[in-house]
Amino acid sequence: MIDLGGAAPRIGVFRALVLGDMLCATPALRTLRAAWPQAEITLIGLPWAEALVDRLPSLDRFIAFPGHAGLPERAADEAAWPAFVDELRSHRFDLLLQMHGSGGITNPLVAGWGARHCAGFAEPGAWRPEPQLFAPWPVRGHEIERLLALTDRLGLARQGLYLDFPLRDDERGAVAARWPGPNVCLHPGAQLASRRWRPERFAAIGDLLASRGYEVLITGTAGEAAIANEVAAAMHAPSQVLAGQTTLWTLGALIERSALLVCNDTGVSHIAAALHTPSVVVSLGAEVSRWAPLDRQRHRVLWEPVACRPCAHAVCPVGHGCSTGLELRRVADAVLQVLDTAPARVRQPETAQAAY
Repeated sequence: MIDLGGAAPRIGVFRALVLGDMLCATPALRTLRAAWPQAEITLIGLPWAEALVDRLPSLDRFIAFPGHAGLPERAADEAAWPAFVDELRSHRFDLLLQMHGSGGITNPLVAGWGARHCAGFAEPGAWRPEPQLFAPWPVRGHEIERLLALTDRLGLARQGLYLDFPLRDDERGAVAARWPGPNVCLHPGAQLASRRWRPERFAAIGDLLASRGYEVLITGTAGEAAIANEVAAAMHAPSQVLAGQTTLWTLGALIERSALLVCNDTGVSHIAAALHTPSVVVSLGAEVSRWAPLDRQRHRVLWEPVACRPCAHAVCPVGHGCSTGLELRRVADAVLQVLDTAPARVRQPETAQAAY
């Protein structure tokens, strides 16, 4: 294990990514906290993630990343860059971890942020500021395991594979009062249009679940309200459209008390995994081995093995075979199987480490 000296080292983690990416990093963040319980650990991330930092015991502080021309996650605010770098350097990190990818762009960035030690990932032969603290960039495996390869490299003891998504009792109570259930959640949105299964097929799944006595709740962000309304309009049974009406945390509480989540491969699938809510995930274009929940009994991921996946196209240029080829019957069968066979849920993730 690297010796950082002092009773309370200052550690920074650069991972300026979206919800699912951040939840998959929580096992690595727990590992850092266990290794240095008195450390001040700062996340350098996208602005939305400040709310996550407020919840996770593995993190103490947050610095918003203003974007960079070479990184796609947010538009670069070049005017904010000098003050951002000055703030990072003022923290005088004892250790700064690059957990934002293979390092071609990000390792030189991180090396300029004034830390005493830098660690991260690098591709074979690529430059790295401290070679002994950089792990080879994993080209295979689940994202959780990929990130833990870095803490393994630092000699830190793993703290389980489960995901952290802390909810508060007032959020649970508010959701229980408004939607007492039994209910299920349909989440037809995704960041990229190419990752969205057809609304009429989500509607058919909604009707199937309504026929089993469930109240169907259609969730999403405010920007996904149109597709949520399209699903509701295509259903024969009643449903409630909640797109844009929940916070991230009340959405989590809603998923936690639902019998099932049916969604595209997007951030809510990782919320369901963290909260042990059974799910059926339609994966269009994503790398299934990297992003599918590890508990394959509680969560079913359905996908078509088309030659062009994984892909990052916003709109499919070749007919969207990963979507059209995934038949409604397969998803319907998986929904019924998961409802009938999913293991009993436990509320505290710590008691379910082995399962996840």
